[in-house]
Amino acid sequence: MTKPQLLLIGAGGHTRSCIDVIEAQCNFQIAGLVGLSEQRGAQYANYGYAVIGADSDLLNLAKIYQYALITVGQMQGSEHRIRLYQQATQLGFQFPTIIAPTAYVSRYSTLGAGTIVMHGAIVNAGASVGNNCIINSRALIEHDARVEDHCHISTGAILNGDVTIGTGSFIGSSSVIKQGITIGRYCLVGMGLGVRHDLADCTQFTGYDKA
Repeated sequence: MTKPQLLLIGAGGHTRSCIDVIEAQCNFQIAGLVGLSEQRGAQYANYGYAVIGADSDLLNLAKIYQYALITVGQMQGSEHRIRLYQQATQLGFQFPTIIAPTAYVSRYSTLGAGTIVMHGAIVNAGASVGNNCIINSRALIEHDARVEDHCHISTGAILNGDVTIGTGSFIGSSSVIKQGITIGRYCLVGMGLGVRHDLADCTQFTGYDKA
């Protein structure tokens, strides 16, 4: 049976990890990548896929491909991923949910469109994850936690039960969020930190003295 083709919007470092998960899941055939204008026509590393267009080509690509995934990383902010997701949605692309076969996602949880759950991650019962999120390798989303749209939960991060992460926020690698804590919209939590108190919208938390 022919697999549906999936367009990857992004051609940077995070795309490599996404390709690995998509190939392991085996539900889609990667059609090609959308990158920078100067990348157009080039091969993407040694992965066997070409950069078939740039952002300006999305209108024409939407006439050819039904499915897309945002594979741009989210380190300095979520604005770029949000813009691309909104642009592609307006053009009519559909966004599948991608789950690595090595991840565990409870049947009592929910995942939004365009979200990728990467190797070894766990999304436990009652948890909800919004659209266009990255649940990176070995991240833990515990029971009844809520991750809103366009968030990146980095490698090894732990969201304990009943935690809420607001839209567009970034939780750094190996950070631990205490149960019941609310992280506001467009926040950044640095690597390896413990968050024990709520954070207001747009907080940049990079040390224990700030929360």
